Amino acid sequence: MELLSPAGNVEKLYYAYAYGADAAYIGLKRFSLRVKADNFYEDEYKKVIELKNKFPGRKLHCALNIAFHNNDIDNFIRDIDYFKQYPIDAFIVQDLGIVPLIQKEFPDADLHLSTQASCINREAVKMYKSLGFKRVVLGREASLKEIREIKDAVPDIELEAFVHGAMCIAYSGRCLMSALLTGRSAQSGFCSHTCRWEFDLKSAKKIAESGELVLEERSRRGEYFPVYEGDDFTEILSSKDIRMIEHLKDMKDAGLDSLKIEGRMKSTYYVALVTRAYRKALDALEGKIKQEEAAPFIAELENVSHRESTTGFYYSRADADKTTQGASDSAYDLAATIGTKLTDDEQRAVLNRASLTQKAIDDELNAMHPKAREARERDLEKNPERRIVTVKENNGWRMYKYEPLNMVDYDSELEFISPDVVSVKAEKGKWLLVDPENGTVRNWVCNGHPCVLYTQYELQNGTLLRTKDNGYIAGKVRDTGR
Repeated sequence: MELLSPAGNVEKLYYAYAYGADAAYIGLKRFSLRVKADNFYEDEYKKVIELKNKFPGRKLHCALNIAFHNNDIDNFIRDIDYFKQYPIDAFIVQDLGIVPLIQKEFPDADLHLSTQASCINREAVKMYKSLGFKRVVLGREASLKEIREIKDAVPDIELEAFVHGAMCIAYSGRCLMSALLTGRSAQSGFCSHTCRWEFDLKSAKKIAESGELVLEERSRRGEYFPVYEGDDFTEILSSKDIRMIEHLKDMKDAGLDSLKIEGRMKSTYYVALVTRAYRKALDALEGKIKQEEAAPFIAELENVSHRESTTGFYYSRADADKTTQGASDSAYDLAATIGTKLTDDEQRAVLNRASLTQKAIDDELNAMHPKAREARERDLEKNPERRIVTVKENNGWRMYKYEPLNMVDYDSELEFISPDVVSVKAEKGKWLLVDPENGTVRNWVCNGHPCVLYTQYELQNGTLLRTKDNGYIAGKVRDTGR
């Protein structure tokens, strides 16, 4: 089975491939249902081509899954020459009006039906196949039993289904709540996730806190929807996340060809770790590694942002109907991305700049009056954080490009994670953060600071650095700040 991962921007596309995705799906600005994802634009097609060359054999799917208005079609036609520069293997669409245009202008690209089309039966699959679709991304309401029946009826079409991530309370994600309450249409990619808002029940608060308050629709007597009141909020429409990593054999037996991870708006950290977990789980299923080898990678799913999970509609509708509360949360923050190892010449250049900086410091001290120098030394002893320290060459240590995303200092609890290593604690004394422009050792860094990592650890390409979130408490719902 293909493992298909989300990529909201070029960086996430790299990590999707690096951490084991067979294919990734992207969106192009204005034509994707995830407008708030960065999406792709301008000359980023050049970077995408580089990544495809770096990871030969990996596929690239492009989501054009909005409901097109006339002006959207006009804009698409206007930008077609630009889109042709992307190495797109397949387009994901829900609007049939755009199909002839794609078939004409992109004859070598496959057509994949979007889950927004709500295709969940064999006759619909046959019809879409007759229109030229190679793959159907099934509606999330299809059970594994129904998927098996569809595959038996139409064995020569590829079937794709979601395996992990957020679910929408609306049928196949076709929600009107966002447009109604905020004027932001989910069908144009502007979903404001109103189903996860925290509503105050006001006068019904005490009843709701008891757990006895339920909704009952007049013509459906006996069907109850519980309304639970927490700390000044209630959530009745907030669906659980889907998680099927423990059931991959059942998905394979159902005849699925591709497993899709939700999350083009999710973080680089999420994309990397979720992709890695499913890559290892699939490798174990296929006998490439032992289940015991995959287990620690699968356990890491608890360390990415997630909510209470379910198996969705795959086994029982009752599982999908259960709601939950709270925002996605994680015990870790992504501190930095670790780039490529510096060449010997690049590392030597940083060390040389450090020597020049140290010489300038020494020259300044030596030029001082003895009493002034003594005063400076006393001040530095009292305030060691003011002392400028330059990096010295350490045998066996290497420098790596370092892109800080969150603040890190030497008291931070840091861990390296990579495609094939679950995690390694970064022990103090075994790494330094260095300003490559002058060779000085940084006590702390945050986003925007030029930095290289100097360490004795041998790091795999694609390594990420994470830090413990001290505000995280397992099982406790934090204020989202919305």
